[in-house]
Amino acid sequence: MNITSYEDLILTAMSQPEPQRLLFVMARSELPEGYSQEQQQNFENGSGGVLSPVLCVDKLPGEVMHFHELVKESERTGQNWDITFVSSMAGHDGFPPQAEEADQYLQLMVNKITSGMIAEYLTFNRSGELIALY
Repeated sequence: MNITSYEDLILTAMSQPEPQRLLFVMARSELPEGYSQEQQQNFENGSGGVLSPVLCVDKLPGEVMHFHELVKESERTGQNWDITFVSSMAGHDGFPPQAEEADQYLQLMVNKITSGMIAEYLTFNRSGELIALY
């Protein structure tokens, strides 16, 4: 199945042979340290900056059927974010991965995002639209 929306993501996760756990890393767009005037202009025009992870959460697909549920829950943390990166973990023997198992994978996602290695993740903006980052 080709994922073109958040709803597609949930349906795809729920249709896998093994139960899935979804991993979300929310990031805020910021100016890099020691930014140049050109970088500041690009940032102010919405086409530059760096993505800094600010929030991580893991969920079973049935816990976040709609993107607005994820946004609402994140708002309770007080952390502002612009983009969420999504990955998943497959369970085994008909059981989804435990939440504790997700911690190391979430940290790996944070490290990769901080290093700019984002190609393997689905990316949604705060409105729930699937976006491509370059």
